[in-house]
Amino acid sequence: MPIRLPEEVVQIRDTVRGFINEVVEPYAQQIDRTNEIPEVIFEKARELGLFGFSIPEEYGGLGTSELVSSVAVETMSYGPGGVTFFVAPSAPAAAINLVGREDQRSKYLPGLAAGERFAAFCLSEAGAGSDAAGIKTRAVRENGKWKISGTKLWISRAVKADVFFVSAVTAPGKGAKGGITIFVVDKRKGINVGKPEWQLGGRGSGSAEVNFDEVEAADDEVLGEIGYGFDSLKFILGRARLWAAARAVGVIGRSLELSLQHAESRVQFGKKIGEFQAIKHKIADMSADLYTARLLLYQAAELFDEGKDAAQEAAYAKLFCSEAAGRAADAAIQIHGAMGVSQEFGVERLFRDARSYRILDGTSDIQRGMISSRVQRVGMGAGLAPGGLS
Repeated sequence: MPIRLPEEVVQIRDTVRGFINEVVEPYAQQIDRTNEIPEVIFEKARELGLFGFSIPEEYGGLGTSELVSSVAVETMSYGPGGVTFFVAPSAPAAAINLVGREDQRSKYLPGLAAGERFAAFCLSEAGAGSDAAGIKTRAVRENGKWKISGTKLWISRAVKADVFFVSAVTAPGKGAKGGITIFVVDKRKGINVGKPEWQLGGRGSGSAEVNFDEVEAADDEVLGEIGYGFDSLKFILGRARLWAAARAVGVIGRSLELSLQHAESRVQFGKKIGEFQAIKHKIADMSADLYTARLLLYQAAELFDEGKDAAQEAAYAKLFCSEAAGRAADAAIQIHGAMGVSQEFGVERLFRDARSYRILDGTSDIQRGMISSRVQRVGMGAGLAPGGLS
C-alpha cells in the first residue's frame, strides 16, 4: 500500500522548504564560519510557527503528529544541520508533553512553541554516551530539596537554553530502573554553560558542556516520578531516533537534488556527465536509498501516531537512514569533483552533517544491537519489520 502524505503535511513541508531556501540558505556559510545561527532566522521561524512541532495545539504548538514532525525535520535538513536542533521538534518539549504534569506543560510548552524559550536535554556524560544508564551525575536530598551535581557533555541548544532537563542518579543502589530521575529546572545559580563547541557538522547547534554545581531543585521540578527517569528516557529517545533518521533523510534528498542538477549542467568530454554510466549508477543508488529511507521513516512515524511502541521500527529507520546519508553525501562529493570539497557549494557541509547522524541519538552500533537483540528474543514476527509490530 503506497504511503501518500496528507495535504496538510505537504503544506507544512512546502512552508519549511520555502523557509530553508529563502531565509536560511543565504546565511549557510556564515553559520559554518561563526558556529552561530543569526537572530533573523529565529525571528522568521517564530513568524511561521516553526518552533511548535511535537507540541499540542492547546499550548500554541502545531500538534503532536510524528509524521508531520518527521517530514518537517527531513525538509529542514536540506539546509544547515545546526538549524534543525533549534527549529524542529525537541526532546524537552516531547518529554514534557509525554511524561510531564499539567502544570509543567502549562508552564513550559507555550514558551517553547513560540520560540521564546529554549530547552536543553542534559543526558550524555564523559563516561555515559551510548550507555545512558551509566550516568554519574547525582541528586542528593537535603533539607527538603534536591542538590544536583555533575557535568553533561555535547548538549545541543545549551548556549541559548534557559530551561534544562537533567538526568541524575537519586538512588545509587537501585540501578537504572528505580535509581534515575529527570529534573526540569530553569537556569539558576550553579548551572554553568561552557563555550560553544566546534564540531565536524551541525554548526550552530549550540552544543556545549553543562556543569551542575549543587543546583537546588524542588520536588515539583521532577519530570514524571522520582526514580523512573530511565523509563521516561527510553520512551523519549524513541522519538529522538525518529527525528535523527529524518535529518539523515534530508541529507539524502539534498545530496540527490544537487547531484541531479550538477549532472545536467556539467559537461566533460563533450557531453553532460549525467550521461556517463558511473554517474548514473551513483544517482540510482541515491534514489533507491532515498525511497527506502522515506518508507522506513514514514512508517515508523505513522506507527507512533497510532499510539504504538514502534521502538524497533525507529531503530531500523535510524540505522538505515543515517548510514545511507553517509553514502549519499559521499557520492554527491564524488559527482561534484573539486566543487564537492569546496565550502563555496555546500556539498561538503552535507557530508559533515551526515557523519554526525551515525552517532547522535544512538550510534549505528547501538541500533544494530537493539535490533538483533529483539529479533533473537521474539523472532521474526508477522509484521514488515523483523521483531517489530505485527
